[in-house]
Amino acid sequence: MTRILLTRHGHVDGIRPARFRGRAELPLTARGLAQADALAKRIARQWKPAAVYTSAMQRCIMTGNRVAEACGIPAEVYQGLGDIDYGAWQMRTHEEVEKEAPDAYRLWRQAPHLVRFPGGESLQDVVARTSDALRLMMARHREETVVLVGHDSVNRALLLQLLDQPLSAYWKLAQDPCGLSEIEIFAGGDVRVGFLNDTSHLEGIV
Repeated sequence: MTRILLTRHGHVDGIRPARFRGRAELPLTARGLAQADALAKRIARQWKPAAVYTSAMQRCIMTGNRVAEACGIPAEVYQGLGDIDYGAWQMRTHEEVEKEAPDAYRLWRQAPHLVRFPGGESLQDVVARTSDALRLMMARHREETVVLVGHDSVNRALLLQLLDQPLSAYWKLAQDPCGLSEIEIFAGGDVRVGFLNDTSHLEGIV
């Protein structure tokens, strides 16, 4: 059985008010660093992971490094965990995009599985990347626990696959900064979800 501890990077600018951050490099804020430290302490206290895999974006690397240091294990960048490419929408606010392209924005909110961002990716592209990540984790880490540090969109795509849900259910899964999910994948393909997007370790961080 492979246990995956799935988490999102810590807080960055552009979460509220919301922007399409995507491939933009954004450092963790002071709040984000505190969240990463709290996450690292919880994982080190509760599990013995073998490795940490992160997106190549600095916000994920910084979060993953805190976890790796607390657990005394290596952290490795895996390109397939990179955030979705929003193309021409990157770093635009939701209000700006909704005003400029109301039909496309409405489709993204109502039927995200039918959208390809102008000059960017679709959710199907993200699923292809993240399914490769799942196969890699199962091959490398049988009978081990690993930590994956990704992004809101990437983590939703991973969870939809693991829960055997359609991409149209994308908006039904919340992924808060440094929220933690526990998923066990058994050799026969069975999946057990222990918990989703648990943020109890972040209590008191503002």
